[in-house]
Amino acid sequence: MAGDTLRGRVFKYGDSVDTDVIIPARYCTGYHPEELAPHCLEDLDATFAERVHPGDIIVAGNNFGCGSSRENAPIAIKGAGISCVIAKSFARIFFRNSINIGLPILIAPEAVEGIEDGDEIEVDPSRGIISNLSRSGSWRAALLPPEVQEIIEVGGLVEYVRTRLSR
Repeated sequence: MAGDTLRGRVFKYGDSVDTDVIIPARYCTGYHPEELAPHCLEDLDATFAERVHPGDIIVAGNNFGCGSSRENAPIAIKGAGISCVIAKSFARIFFRNSINIGLPILIAPEAVEGIEDGDEIEVDPSRGIISNLSRSGSWRAALLPPEVQEIIEVGGLVEYVRTRLSR
């Protein structure tokens, strides 16, 4: 995340988007992103998978990722090409699973209020800066600790451990 600026179109959702709509249980037979991605959010937004482009960003309300602890949910989101999820708050297990697979996540309630579906935004995760390029406006997200940012930057916990062990 250090120096990486993300830029994409927003898919905006409300409160309590649970893991069952992020990736329905009927598709949780594996952990391969390419198998999960076509079904990402299909029970909430039937056209999501066909409209999303690499780099796009999900913006959501409170308690994003609530429900079951399935790690398939952030894998499906990342596999669909989403570069970052910004929410007012995250369910604890989804938050940890996202870090573990290297999906950038930011808590920024004010940004969520100022961003609309379809807006183009730019995100600097390492500095916590979110800029709305469509409507103007800029906000700061809560910064993750440097160690957590490093885990996300290298692609997740497995890669982080590999990197640490090779030093």
